[in-house]
Amino acid sequence: MIRLLRARLHQGHRTFAYPDGPPPPLPDRFRGRPLLAPERCRDGCRDCVEVCPTEAISLSPALAIDLGRCLFCAECAAACPEGAITWGGDHRLAVRRREELQVSAERELALATALDERLRRLFGRSLKLRQVSAGGCNACEADVNVLSTLAWDIGRFGIRIVASPRHADGLIVTGPVSENMRLALRKTYDAVAPPKIVIAIGACAIAGGPYLGHPEVAGGAGAVVPVDLWVPGCPPHPLTMLDGMLRLLGRLESAGESR
Repeated sequence: MIRLLRARLHQGHRTFAYPDGPPPPLPDRFRGRPLLAPERCRDGCRDCVEVCPTEAISLSPALAIDLGRCLFCAECAAACPEGAITWGGDHRLAVRRREELQVSAERELALATALDERLRRLFGRSLKLRQVSAGGCNACEADVNVLSTLAWDIGRFGIRIVASPRHADGLIVTGPVSENMRLALRKTYDAVAPPKIVIAIGACAIAGGPYLGHPEVAGGAGAVVPVDLWVPGCPPHPLTMLDGMLRLLGRLESAGESR
């Protein structure tokens, strides 16, 4: 017993302090919010558009990226000879409306706003979510699971992943919603008692990801169920997911502020 206590004291506190403290450091390879400089684009150049695997980039009327489709692969940045697209380190990417994921130099990303006061009273201190893997590769699912580990411990915010939709307040959806999961997703959604929320996590759940346009996928969760929070990425970092959830619950007001 004494050895166990000594080991525990040696380990110290391992859960990240965020949002009461600074966010945990992100790896150098992390790609957050893109930085666009359309004034650098050469006339007639379409290199970034042609290299994008999900057609997330448009040039009309100006350079823009649909973060809902984006895989954050950075092929566009590598292909651009003028450096018009670079990738920043801002992890804050979650939004409330699908169209808000369209970003350009003139249009900033509108961070997710909180639920209305009635729903915040219901879910603000206790939110149970059923995770539905709707045909994904398991990358987003793996990072959702990371949120329940010691380092992130979403339970301290009253958020838990539960086994049954009957015990849930809402759903986390990952994957492009393959045809054999369309009905399953709808039935799972219907099994959650209202009021309820849906969180779409990852490029597949938002727009189909690399399966965009395939006849055997629905093209994301929004084609089957209403979505309240969109979290882009392939997969999104756990910090991006947590930031979006806390904003949805009204636990984050603006950058660096918690309550």
